[in-house]
Amino acid sequence: MTYISRLSDITRSKGDPKIIRTGPSSLGSADRLARGLGWFSIGLGLTELLAPRAITRTLGLRGQEGLIRAFGVRELGHGILSLSVDKHVGLWSRVAGDVLDIATVLPALSPGNRKRGNAELAFVMLLGVTALDILGAQGVSVRHSRQRGRSRSYADRSSPRAGNPVRPPASRAGFLGNSSWP
Repeated sequence: MTYISRLSDITRSKGDPKIIRTGPSSLGSADRLARGLGWFSIGLGLTELLAPRAITRTLGLRGQEGLIRAFGVRELGHGILSLSVDKHVGLWSRVAGDVLDIATVLPALSPGNRKRGNAELAFVMLLGVTALDILGAQGVSVRHSRQRGRSRSYADRSSPRAGNPVRPPASRAGFLGNSSWP
């Protein structure tokens, strides 16, 4: 039994059931990836906000500290959205941010940059993170697509609110004393 289970048992009333063990998580792999990318965004955003000079010096992009700070604010927004109910928005915004990041690193790949090796490594890492962001955004969008505007068809039901089938089983019609069910 986990610490959380024991803690929740303390708050229960005397007659309430106790948690013996927890079941499987309802989070799918896309949701877990979204959560991981959200926390990654928050960590990266804080780093970009607090240490922009170290980042620009490492990549050979001196003078771009203000841009890196702005990217840090952007990353914090991506992270918060990726951890929210609207995680698909956060992940797709991460993909758009990755395009900006790649465009920012491209000039550092020039032969005259003394830190070109670092910039090449950053570029490869950006490509990998972009692939993860696209995978996560597509997975979350597919998994949660029904929740965003698609309606269910109840054409095969006589009462959509109650969810009754068009024809009840014969035993039910006989039980009700009415064999001519509408």
